[in-house]
Amino acid sequence: MHQPMHGFENELLDEIEIKEPKRYSVFLLNDDYSSMEFVIKVLMQVFHHGLEKATEITLAVHEKGKGLCGVYTYEIAETKVATVRKMAKEERFPLRAIMESE
Repeated sequence: MHQPMHGFENELLDEIEIKEPKRYSVFLLNDDYSSMEFVIKVLMQVFHHGLEKATEITLAVHEKGKGLCGVYTYEIAETKVATVRKMAKEERFPLRAIMESE
């Protein structure tokens, strides 16, 4: 019968540092051509914001030059930036998304 070595296991657990994955903020950048309707559509479809929050972020993009869409792990942030790029290209808008590490 196997007897657990409690002391040894506890020492191992103490040495294992549990790290949260690095997080990335995704922002939309202001431009003079993308329509407000398109920006709101992107925020609702890509970032899953409701109309009110999407409108609030759109106004921040317009007034401050950029607006925070959300904070994600690297892979998710990268995918969202690529999705914005694809949608903007399809709609012929210069809308850009960027990601910044926290």
